[in-house]
Amino acid sequence: MNENNKQKTISEKEQEILNFWQENKIFEKSIETPAGEKAKGDFSFYDGPPFATGLPHFGHILAGTIKDAIPRYQTMNGKSVRRKWGWDCHGLPIENLIEKKLGLKSKKDIEDFGVGKFNKDANDSVLQYEEEWKKVMPRLGRWADMEHPYKTMDATYTESIWWSWKTLYEKGLAYEGNKMMHICPRCETPLAQSEVGLEYHDVTDLSVTAKFELVDEPGTFVLAWTTTPWTLPGNVALALSKDAEYVKVLSKEEGSTEQEVSKYIVAKSRLEEVFKGKEYEIVEEFKGEKLVGKSYKPLFPYFEDKEIENKENIWKIWHADFITLDTGTGIAHEAPAFGAEDMELAKANNIPVIKHVKMDGTFTADVTDFAGMKVKVKDDTQSADIEIIKWLAHNGELFEKHKIIHSYPLCWRCKTPLLNYATSSWFVDVPKMKDRLIEENKKIIWVPEHIRDGRFGKWLEGAREWAVSRTRYWGAPLPVWKNEDGEMIIIGSLKELAEKNKQQPKNIYYVMRHGEAESNVAGIIDSDGSETNNLTEKGIAQAKLSAENLKDKNIDVIFTSPFLRTKKTAKIVSDILGGVEIIEDMRLKEVNVGIYDKRKVSDYLKEVGKLKYLTLDNRVKGGETHREVMNRMVQVFMEMEEKYEGKNILFVTHGGPARMFVAGAHNLTEEELLIDEATDEAKLYPKNAEVVKVSPLIIPRDETGAVNLHRPYIDNTELLVDGKTYKRIPDVFDCWYESGSMPFAQLHYPFENKEIFAKNYPADFIAEGLDQTRGWFYSLINLGVGLFDKAPYKHVAVNGLIMAETGMKLSKSEKNYTDPMELVEKYGADSMRYALLSSPVVKGENLLFGDDIVSDIYKKLVSRLLNVLSLYEMNKPENVIAKNTSSDVLDRWMISRVHELLRDATKGYDSYKLDEATRGTGDLIDDISVWYTRRSRERLKGDMGEESQMRAYVTLTYVLQTLAKTMAPVMPFTAEIVYKALNGERESVHLESWPTVGVIEDEVIKEMKNVRDIVTVALSLRTQSKIAVRQPLQKITLKDEIKSEYHQIILDELNVKEIAFANSLTEVCVLDTEITEELKLEGDVRNLMRAVQDARKEKGLTPQDSIILLTDYSVPEKFKEVLMNTCKISEIKGGSGKYKAETGVGEVSFDIN
Repeated sequence: MNENNKQKTISEKEQEILNFWQENKIFEKSIETPAGEKAKGDFSFYDGPPFATGLPHFGHILAGTIKDAIPRYQTMNGKSVRRKWGWDCHGLPIENLIEKKLGLKSKKDIEDFGVGKFNKDANDSVLQYEEEWKKVMPRLGRWADMEHPYKTMDATYTESIWWSWKTLYEKGLAYEGNKMMHICPRCETPLAQSEVGLEYHDVTDLSVTAKFELVDEPGTFVLAWTTTPWTLPGNVALALSKDAEYVKVLSKEEGSTEQEVSKYIVAKSRLEEVFKGKEYEIVEEFKGEKLVGKSYKPLFPYFEDKEIENKENIWKIWHADFITLDTGTGIAHEAPAFGAEDMELAKANNIPVIKHVKMDGTFTADVTDFAGMKVKVKDDTQSADIEIIKWLAHNGELFEKHKIIHSYPLCWRCKTPLLNYATSSWFVDVPKMKDRLIEENKKIIWVPEHIRDGRFGKWLEGAREWAVSRTRYWGAPLPVWKNEDGEMIIIGSLKELAEKNKQQPKNIYYVMRHGEAESNVAGIIDSDGSETNNLTEKGIAQAKLSAENLKDKNIDVIFTSPFLRTKKTAKIVSDILGGVEIIEDMRLKEVNVGIYDKRKVSDYLKEVGKLKYLTLDNRVKGGETHREVMNRMVQVFMEMEEKYEGKNILFVTHGGPARMFVAGAHNLTEEELLIDEATDEAKLYPKNAEVVKVSPLIIPRDETGAVNLHRPYIDNTELLVDGKTYKRIPDVFDCWYESGSMPFAQLHYPFENKEIFAKNYPADFIAEGLDQTRGWFYSLINLGVGLFDKAPYKHVAVNGLIMAETGMKLSKSEKNYTDPMELVEKYGADSMRYALLSSPVVKGENLLFGDDIVSDIYKKLVSRLLNVLSLYEMNKPENVIAKNTSSDVLDRWMISRVHELLRDATKGYDSYKLDEATRGTGDLIDDISVWYTRRSRERLKGDMGEESQMRAYVTLTYVLQTLAKTMAPVMPFTAEIVYKALNGERESVHLESWPTVGVIEDEVIKEMKNVRDIVTVALSLRTQSKIAVRQPLQKITLKDEIKSEYHQIILDELNVKEIAFANSLTEVCVLDTEITEELKLEGDVRNLMRAVQDARKEKGLTPQDSIILLTDYSVPEKFKEVLMNTCKISEIKGGSGKYKAETGVGEVSFDIN
């Protein structure tokens, strides 16, 4: 086959569409002019930030497809939908990857390595897969602005977080507290309750019953049970129920002598279980109250001689309301540093607290026998417990031990077993706003709706304080500074930080633009410093005048751009000021505008955009961004601060760099820059030879000059307030707090973009997986209600999990799924999208996913529709105009069916029920392919006359146009292919308006379904009788009357001559299977007809190509005309050939020329 004629694969076709979208900026146009017109309003959508430390997986693809479909629908309804991509950049997920990469095992390793170097590595690695994401997401049909993403590590994002934290603090919703929390001993940081629930596993642990000897009754032991033997060295009390019945029993331990009989105390109800298999004798029964206040000997000797606060209350028995009698001995061992109820008991009774385990999960030096040993490590929960049990046994303090299997929380990132641990943290006081959270949640539309009052609602009802600080490194720093007296300052902005910063500028700075140059007069850009671009006479005069005005400024040194026009300006100033030292610095050079160098300024502004050119991260080909210019200018200032003190320093540079130095030094926002630029006379852009005094703000910056609020830069900032020095606490924010801040932080609110925020808050729509009910959905609503007293979203689509066909989790190591991009390459992105969006997974249910789901959709939907399109294009007459009216019942049915699809899709999209919005598309394509075009084939080919052909074409055109628009949100590539083939009016189907639902003839739809059911039954009767459809039959008798306009459809479909009716029938229909001689001959001709058509196809003939038929079969005269017309035969001749056909007289042969 000629390579040029090779049929394109679905992947190649979709790639062509993707190229078309990108080359013609269709996505951008859909935001600026949705539905091809000025926007009717805004539809707000928040895109939760993924990590870019790995490639997209099925979870990303599923949620991303949901996030794509709804905005596409809203766009077609005339709404402008801002779709800004974002990256989650901070937190333990990134830190763990860097630790693994660098071979670091602990926080100590990180600090020995260097926090700065560690965070630099994190910064450099966090977006390592960004380019791959930027290829994969568009290939899946996802539309989002990935070129200008928000990043949670940006300084602007962090500043907004600071504002939020100070606001919550001032509202009384943020505080520091010491609480019992789950910590990860490997990561050495507390986790929020929502994080703890992410990773529970069944583990095998050891439980132990220990013997605590009473001080006043030697030989009598109180038995206490625990599932955490590692906490026993920190035991400070025993707890029981004062109202419960307890017993003292005599019992001989295994291996002891007759004289070695001990007394044991347990709850009466637990006696049989505790002493199962042992002999015992009850010697006394009493209430627990009798034991309260008694002292016992400590199990371990480590703290007997230590000075401990409230030591008079240590190693005593106390009453506790939390004691239950369904497990253990009815007596609990108390280690308050490692249990919430234990801590409450200790606080209430001034019981000492012993913290014998450090934050890194190792025993302290005080615990001499176990010092340095880890109490829990990844994949090993028992080692420390075994050693404790051995010690107890060796010292006669072990009563018994058992293995237990229980559900235990692991760190969701490193899989280390978590510890209950009393530690300090910073909290959002969620319980204080619980009622408002519940109220706001009631207003949210959840899909599926049971999430609202179920999984999410119940979580809100039981919401605890949200621990948001982490004692880690790579994250947005908590803006909390403390002095030696414990007094605290919370900073809410960089300007506030600069005002309170102990460090202030050491020098005085001025920046000057060069005098007028020849390039200024010509309106030409000179980025590389042409040696012929000198000052004009006017420029020289301007420089001299400015120099005169600088005489009283006592300039000590001049730094200049090395371009001719700036060096000349600097020389003039130096000479007039008495020969001030001049130092050239390339960083003060003109802005590099890349391909626009030596072109007119007016062209640059026109082509790039009068304001767009100044957006901080806009880059023209071969050029630099204005943010880079700002950073290099500030970098020079930072070096001057290191090198000089008490000096007056002048920078001689160009207009753009001078403006960016002022902007950077004063920490101006992009919005402030653009507002200034939009005025008739921008104040920030200096005139030729203008001198501006600059008062730089000292804020944390890295070596490039960029604002960098990460550790260690932020840690170097000390505050000085009322003569007191404040140092920052080392904590950083939990990454969930950061991602929950995205509605405002992505916009740098409230420092800029207030109008955009107001238009987009709350979001009309968000979507993520079911696991985010305790993650992103939760952090969003906490911050939304806490800051704005309003939930941050109105509608939530919650998807379930994609599982392997076996029901197991998708696993690379298990190789139980195919890479999604392989499936896309093979079957197209639209097949994947439809497979996901039409399934129950879009309403929170799990989906058992296999390749066959996607391949079936490709075969039954995409391939069928493209085949219909091929048929459509094959015989299309001139000047077809789509219409939704027809007198033909088949047309009316098809029009009603597409209107029915449109109605259901509209309802589904409006209610965010994507499966209901999309599922009907497959049924309609089936109706078009399997019924409408097959039943209309002769009309479409023109065999029934031009009028009938045109009627079929205007109907099919309307149906395909409406289908293309309706399927556009879910199958954007295929919709575009169809729309282009139909010569749609607009540039893209995605710039079309959502169609209006037309007339739906329910009776026609119902009757056509009845017709198809009859045909199905009758074809089954043919199969049972072993009579092929090509063999005509005389009659079918139906039980129920059918309107006459449907008769021909039944006759043609079943290849019968007449229809009769008999309401006496018990079946739907009866088929007359008697085959007369004439019917038999007609059947033979039909067999030959099919064989000839197959031969035409094999030879690659078009429907227009006529042939000569050579055959040894004598074609009955009565059927010759239909054979010749159907098979485009010009002449029938006697002969034979390689092709065969079965007839009633046996096999006949033929050939075609």
